[in-house]
Amino acid sequence: MAENESMADVSMLEKARKTGGKIRVGVNECTKALERGKAKYVFIAEDVQPKELVMHLPLLCKEKNIPFSYVKTRKELGEKAGIEVGTTSAAVLDEGEAKKDFEAIQKRLK
Repeated sequence: MAENESMADVSMLEKARKTGGKIRVGVNECTKALERGKAKYVFIAEDVQPKELVMHLPLLCKEKNIPFSYVKTRKELGEKAGIEVGTTSAAVLDEGEAKKDFEAIQKRLK
């Protein structure tokens, strides 16, 4: 995925959060949302150390047919998710008013 696509995606996380959508933050919450079939989109930070913390998320996303994208830093992902610290991952459960934006991204990814 191109860098500018990734940046556009992460701003949609913020839009979903601010327009009444529901998100879950952190690797455990994302994993639960994926396993329960509630996640609609997942964001994963690229700078997670050790990588083993998040390496199962892309596999789960592919298994459940849930789109995902990478974000450059945990700090940026945390800011867009509305928390003051960095986070490894975030899942969108409800897109809020950003639903059309997420549908466009999903079509482009397919």
